[in-house]
Amino acid sequence: MDDTKYWVWLMMVFGVGSRRIWDTVNIYGDAENTYTALVSGGNGFSVTQAEKRNIGNVSLEQAQEYIERCASKGIGIAGYSSREYPPQLRNVFNPPAVLHYRGNIACLTGTRTITAVGTRTPSVYGADAAYKICRQLAAEGFVIVSGFAVGTDIAAHMAAADCRRPTACVLGCGIDINYPKPNIRFYEKILESGGVFISEYPPGTEPHSTNFPKRNRILAALGRLTLVFEASIKSGSLITANMAADCGRDVFVLPPADIFGNAFSGNIALLRDGAQPLYGTSEVIECFSIGGAIDAEIRADRYSGIGGIRKSTAVYEEEDSSINIIKESGKNVRKRKKADQEDVPENNEIKKQEAEKGTSAILDDPSLSEIQRRICSVLAAGKLHIEVIAAQLEADTAELMTELTELEILGAVRQLPGKTFELC
Repeated sequence: MDDTKYWVWLMMVFGVGSRRIWDTVNIYGDAENTYTALVSGGNGFSVTQAEKRNIGNVSLEQAQEYIERCASKGIGIAGYSSREYPPQLRNVFNPPAVLHYRGNIACLTGTRTITAVGTRTPSVYGADAAYKICRQLAAEGFVIVSGFAVGTDIAAHMAAADCRRPTACVLGCGIDINYPKPNIRFYEKILESGGVFISEYPPGTEPHSTNFPKRNRILAALGRLTLVFEASIKSGSLITANMAADCGRDVFVLPPADIFGNAFSGNIALLRDGAQPLYGTSEVIECFSIGGAIDAEIRADRYSGIGGIRKSTAVYEEEDSSINIIKESGKNVRKRKKADQEDVPENNEIKKQEAEKGTSAILDDPSLSEIQRRICSVLAAGKLHIEVIAAQLEADTAELMTELTELEILGAVRQLPGKTFELC
């Protein structure tokens, strides 16, 4: 069943990006049940006077008319549970209930996506690095995600479009607003290359400054990892980088051209806090290796659908202080474990055999329940986000957290940043 109109109704009642949408959906289970409950009195949920007025004044017919008006302008609508909705967005803090899009939104589902960010006024070095690296990645089949701003963003987008590869532009205004004007000349080329323009904001929404920090959570979640090319210490790129770290994403940062100037002060801060230096494409591509955590996430997104609404997708919980996230001076960048230098093939084979033996020993443990064995079997492929585990096992995330906590106590699994788990 297509329940997009119910998501649109919720957006019209509570407002774009409102966390109140998820407060209600987490009680009633899905968009349609939430609509039915609220229009019949909303037992179990307290609404404000303004929300009560909206519930009485906004009809489901108006929501359907909104969808049809958007369609007449060539704008598609994807509700949270729509097949077109990018799965990686379902795990972000306060996910958009509704996405407006123009172009090929399917390019974001089950694919290798990378978010690229940086200043609107890059140096020649920063802009050149963004274009060259993003073009190489696009040529390898990666989808570049950025914010369609002047400077670094458009360099990243055009790097993909110039080699006829799709790129995703996440806007802080309505899809139909010509902003920023210098970049409008690239609009059609991006669409012709199989790209997409996305916004949670309705048509006609002007690019207010408050929209862009909210937009950054979408940027951070859509990419399987994030590249920061050039940023000052006050740059919005640092917000995106920290949000990506909160999502359990790796963050790669271009080494600064000048360690004394302000232009790369954000790069320096991120590198000090544990982000990975970006020397080229090889380390980035390695993160997507077959059998790895990102590869497993992509495969799960490609084949899993969505039934009900899992509470953990909408509610942000502060990570436990024991996990490896640095929170200092407003910064929050996940550290990756330092890996040894590249292994020789013989050592890789030995490690693989040792890992298989370890997994076998865990599965043979008689103290494990059936669901715990299944969790360990899934994690044998590598570290996975809890939503990926839930999708593969068709289990509820709340129940999985209980089992994973017990497995942690037993020493079978360990929790990583961003609700990601791996076998010990």
